[in-house]
Amino acid sequence: MGETTVKSLERRTAATPSPIVADGRFARLRARAPRRPRIWFEILLIAVSYWTYSLIRNAVPEQKAQALRNADWIWQAEQSLGLAFEQTVNHAVNSVTWLIVSMNYYYATLHFVVTIGVLVWLYRWQPGRYAGFRTVLFATTGVALVGYYLYPLAPPRLMNGQSFIDTVLVHHTWGSMASGNLKHMSNQYAAMPSMHIGWSLWCGLTIFALAKAPWARILGLLYPTVTLVVIVATANHFWLDAVGGMICLAFGFTVSYVWYGSLPQRLPRLVGPSEPVARGGVPAADATDRDLDATHRDLDAEPARQGAAASSAQDPDQAPVSSGR
Repeated sequence: MGETTVKSLERRTAATPSPIVADGRFARLRARAPRRPRIWFEILLIAVSYWTYSLIRNAVPEQKAQALRNADWIWQAEQSLGLAFEQTVNHAVNSVTWLIVSMNYYYATLHFVVTIGVLVWLYRWQPGRYAGFRTVLFATTGVALVGYYLYPLAPPRLMNGQSFIDTVLVHHTWGSMASGNLKHMSNQYAAMPSMHIGWSLWCGLTIFALAKAPWARILGLLYPTVTLVVIVATANHFWLDAVGGMICLAFGFTVSYVWYGSLPQRLPRLVGPSEPVARGGVPAADATDRDLDATHRDLDAEPARQGAAASSAQDPDQAPVSSGR
């Protein structure tokens, strides 16, 4: 019986390879599973990433002539589509002083404030999903840098021969880093794609997907919608720049899906202090321990099952007689 048990153990070991070492599949799963974020690492990562983003974005050669030619092409393309409405919106909103001034400050502040606020909310209340959504944001921003380099584009307010109004200059506000006294601190010809749309849509979709309160979900959808109106009214972007921002965001979600094997909102909401999360929503370490424990229980019970089977074979009448009494 001992020999039989040993053979059974060998068969089970061969048939059920350890998930930790089998072809490295589980090792890769653990590497790509989101873990509970660490505050110091996230702050450092965001700071370094934004510094790098600003450095690269502003280091792109300001190809003014090409940027103006691209702006003329965009404007003509929109006119051919019958959707060149930016100038009309720009003039209409500029005629209402309190509204356009509010939009200038909206453009300057909420782009950063809301994005950071959503990151903090994810870190605090959705730690299991934080890494997935953060990856979306970082990938979106990274691919936008490629757009800035390959396709320099002047914003409508800098076009030649058009009557767009630079609302920051006219109303003496600081609604754009590329206007007024701050224009030398930022590349003025990095309008395509619009990260105001890319980031605001990321915020809006994140809130809509995860928030429970209906009013919060509605605000999530309104935020990128209002942002679109703002970037057009202030003549900082064409609406086609917004389409570019949406395409970049789609790329970001694709990267996150490929890396984690799931959309960010479908990852488990919570995770232990140091535990990675498997794709099925169970902490990876717990899933592994459960599998190993189940295997060990089966192996321990095997001798008893074999002994019972042997006794039954030797005295087939014993069980029925005992049962009858």
